[in-house]
Amino acid sequence: MQKVLIILYYWPPAGGPGVQRWLKFVKYLGSCKIEPIVYVPENPNYPIQDNTFVDQIPKGVKILKQPIFEPYRLAGLLSKKKTKRISSGIIQTKNPSFLEKVMLWIRGNFFIPDARKFWIKPSVRYLSKVLMKEDIKTIITTGPPHSMHLIGYHLKANLGVEWIADFRDPWTTIGYHKKLRLTKRSAQKHKRLEKDVLQAADKIVVTSNTTKKEFAAITKKPIKVITNGYDGALDLTKKLDVKFSISHIGSLLSGRNPSNLWRVLGELVTENIAFREQLKLQFVGVVSEDVLASIHASGLEVYLDLKGYVSHEEAIKYQQSSQLLLLVEIDSKETEGIIPGKLFEYMHARRPILGLGPKNWEAGDIISATNSGAVFDYKSDSDLKSLLLNWFNQYQQNRLVTASTQVDKYSRKELTEELAKYIRWESY
Repeated sequence: MQKVLIILYYWPPAGGPGVQRWLKFVKYLGSCKIEPIVYVPENPNYPIQDNTFVDQIPKGVKILKQPIFEPYRLAGLLSKKKTKRISSGIIQTKNPSFLEKVMLWIRGNFFIPDARKFWIKPSVRYLSKVLMKEDIKTIITTGPPHSMHLIGYHLKANLGVEWIADFRDPWTTIGYHKKLRLTKRSAQKHKRLEKDVLQAADKIVVTSNTTKKEFAAITKKPIKVITNGYDGALDLTKKLDVKFSISHIGSLLSGRNPSNLWRVLGELVTENIAFREQLKLQFVGVVSEDVLASIHASGLEVYLDLKGYVSHEEAIKYQQSSQLLLLVEIDSKETEGIIPGKLFEYMHARRPILGLGPKNWEAGDIISATNSGAVFDYKSDSDLKSLLLNWFNQYQQNRLVTASTQVDKYSRKELTEELAKYIRWESY
């Protein structure tokens, strides 16, 4: 059985979507005749934790750990709330405090590529011995945080191992990158490191065709798209919400604020008595203050049901019981290739998806191709309102369903089989 060392930061008990991709790959790699050996921090500073993921770690998998220095712990002494928010990727865009501006500037310019950079050198020293002792010929790094890729970069340079770099998100074009208050020199350093990694890795994995196209302009190395996916069986006994629930599962960051949706919903509750009586806006996860302010401004605060962060297990239940599932992405050119991991669980839930994002959003193409819902941009108005009314009428008649197709190919098991084939492919 081929041994593969996987270097990552997010691992149970970390919560959120970042941990799920490789937790599931590790779960199924053994059945593909590949033995995963996992390397993670011993004392990480996870902004969100979900202990239910611990129970999903495959029995018998070898997990290596080494201490990590976390600057976010020191920053937490100044402001625990702001530090947690920034480390979670929630960056306040309206009226940030002076302290928040300073923290962002320090984060962007002193910690390149990210605040986990201090784990690079000790990890390279430790893993160099592990690779030789265990006779491991292949390593995989996954980011963000992109410091993981720099560990792979040095191991490749020092030992000549085969290195696969997995990008769950882009590097310099990710949505929050421009908000880090980077100096010109810092921005150039990010670009240089990105180029170094892309040109040194033997193979690259990305989660969208947009990112593949972006990286192909930087490197000639092989690039394969392996999206995120879903795992587990659909609960066919799950009852739907009595109310006309529109649910968003996961963090709703400041930039993901579709004001046209809130405006249209505000009009519908004013014009339609039945809609007003049945609407429920359900948010499961962290919601930024900017988004809440927009919802309140549209007169929708009485319909809000804020669940806060829940375990992934609970989140799945909310997905499968909601009338509609809301998927939102930042409205920008840079986010066209972002495919939220929750999309595939949404599709598996077999509930209609209401997507709002950039005009040429790749996630929207998947929703359309699988007939899983409808997607609008941030300028849509009358057509968005018409669809919501149509779906509401179907809900009133107990006929609100989705006839999605071709969803099975996004199961974690099938995706892992694709990964295993790529790992074993040597003639490139």
